Amino acid sequence: MGKIALFLPKEEMLYQAHNLLQDYDLEVEEVKITNPGMVLDEAKKVAEHGVSIIITRGMQASLLKQYTSIPIVEITMTAQEMALLVVKAKRIIGKEIPRIGLVGFRNMFSDMSHFNELYEVDFRPYLVDNSDEIPGLVQRAVNEQCDLVIGGESVLKITEQLQVKSLYLSSTEESLHQALEMAKRMDYAMSVEKRSVAQLETLIDYSDNGIIQIDGNGMIVSSNAMMEGLIQKQEKEITGKLIYDIFPEIKKEAMLEILAAGKDYSFQAERNNTQLFTMVAPIVVDGSVDGAIVTCHRMRRPQMERTEQETNADRKKYAPVMAQFSDIIQYSEVMQECVQMAKLFAYSEQPVVLRGEPGTERRIIAESIHNSSQRKTGPFLDIPCEGLDDTEQWNVIFGENGAVQQAQGGTLLLQDADQLSFPNQYRLYQLIRFHVYYGAKMGTLRKRDVRVIATVSQPLHELVKSGKMRKDLFYLLSGLELEIPPLRERKEDLRYKITQAFQKSCDHYSHYHILTEGAKIVLQRYSWPGNLFQIESFMDRLVLTAKKRVFDEVAIVSLLKNLYPDETGETMGEISENSIYAQLLQTGKKEETYTALVHSEESDKIQETLRLFCGNREKTAEALGISKVTLWRRMKKYGIEV
Repeated sequence: MGKIALFLPKEEMLYQAHNLLQDYDLEVEEVKITNPGMVLDEAKKVAEHGVSIIITRGMQASLLKQYTSIPIVEITMTAQEMALLVVKAKRIIGKEIPRIGLVGFRNMFSDMSHFNELYEVDFRPYLVDNSDEIPGLVQRAVNEQCDLVIGGESVLKITEQLQVKSLYLSSTEESLHQALEMAKRMDYAMSVEKRSVAQLETLIDYSDNGIIQIDGNGMIVSSNAMMEGLIQKQEKEITGKLIYDIFPEIKKEAMLEILAAGKDYSFQAERNNTQLFTMVAPIVVDGSVDGAIVTCHRMRRPQMERTEQETNADRKKYAPVMAQFSDIIQYSEVMQECVQMAKLFAYSEQPVVLRGEPGTERRIIAESIHNSSQRKTGPFLDIPCEGLDDTEQWNVIFGENGAVQQAQGGTLLLQDADQLSFPNQYRLYQLIRFHVYYGAKMGTLRKRDVRVIATVSQPLHELVKSGKMRKDLFYLLSGLELEIPPLRERKEDLRYKITQAFQKSCDHYSHYHILTEGAKIVLQRYSWPGNLFQIESFMDRLVLTAKKRVFDEVAIVSLLKNLYPDETGETMGEISENSIYAQLLQTGKKEETYTALVHSEESDKIQETLRLFCGNREKTAEALGISKVTLWRRMKKYGIEV
């Protein structure tokens, strides 16, 4: 039970309090007469003695609520007590319907809206929120010809100076009784809350997980000892900072979604060479998010014994795996979700299947998973399966000094694993399921600790349905299957990659070129079936063989048709001239639109004339009124071939 103090403005209330307290089982530290000038100092003194609740009224209550954090129970005048005062004032005035003013703090009174009808008076309350308003409202009551003003000590001093009748705002035991009842309920609620908080703090302090509490703005409120150990920062160092300053892995957009929409969030972090699985869970109160709890725990896995010499030998033997998730272009929401899922997969020891088109980030995601896992100090081997027959696959993967033998304690990436023969699929099944494989002799069973990541071009269930994959292997691989979206479905990433690859090629060859808006539209509308690799190769060819500084849509379309004649028929469907010009008009590039239209009309005219003369350039040039050299240049400019 907490301690209680009563600060009362009048001696008569002191007597009332002593009488009432005999019937209450409350631990009262002090009952004292105070005034607004001393109440803050008195509150500080009793707080030092462990007082948790103060009972007072009027101005003193307002001051304490404003300048202290101690819970305050306000003594509120009941309607019955106010009725007694009104009747007494009516007798003092002696009028049939007297005008009675009441000046006091708003927090002191209950509902008095029907006093005029009940007691046949002209009752006018003048309620204040701070003491500075009192003199003005007393004067207003006088100006409005109140016959008598009811109020506290400060009000009575002013009415005395103005020579106006007044009546002290005295109370009976009823309001004090209600205040004590409220204090009793508050004390009980606080004691229950203290027990709950103490239990929660004990649970948090002795938890095996690191825990941080953040408020509704993402600001850190508190953390436990385990979290201090995990991130190597004291609680006082991080309190008051934004959570993404401590965990930059949490993106601001994700934090806003947590605090606005109440969605939970998880991510992988690394601190002091320790992999941490981190969850952010919103605190929802009455349907609204009021902060969040961040929990971290170490990722552990059983490992085969590896000496320091073996680890160092592996590092020298194999090229270091440098790829990180941060290296992946992920401006689009769909790719952010893909990377987030891959980060979660890094925690697991189960095999991962990466499905995507040629040129997507299958390799870099596989490397990032390895480099974010507990196996990052082990080797990472990348083995292609396509183009190898059954025996060659066995030799490369499972043979003497094969990939499985060399990838001990690390990760084995099998590119195009759907090309594995059925016997080798069974060997892969054994490796994943039982961590064993057979050597050159069937009786030689070897144990290996290798994690498998496989890339495929089709969904696993389609491979099983078409008879290209064993069912037992399918069920082993299907748990952690991740589709990597192509660039054409990631407009933000495509736009960035086009700009990056173009600039890189310009820098590499020390050229300075410009892409027109029309050219950018063509590049962004083309489907790029080869994804990243195709864009890089295309830009290198574009810049290397450039004969002019500015590339427009005509030059881009011409090179696309030249490099990919078998693919551009369908993929160029969305890149019609009219659609490009319409988009140019929308972007406000009127001058460029006009130039493009002129180019289009001139190109059409040259092609039509060439057809008319069966490709004869001399007759075509003569019909167009230009020289053969000029015709040749324009044909090259527009990519026209005979």
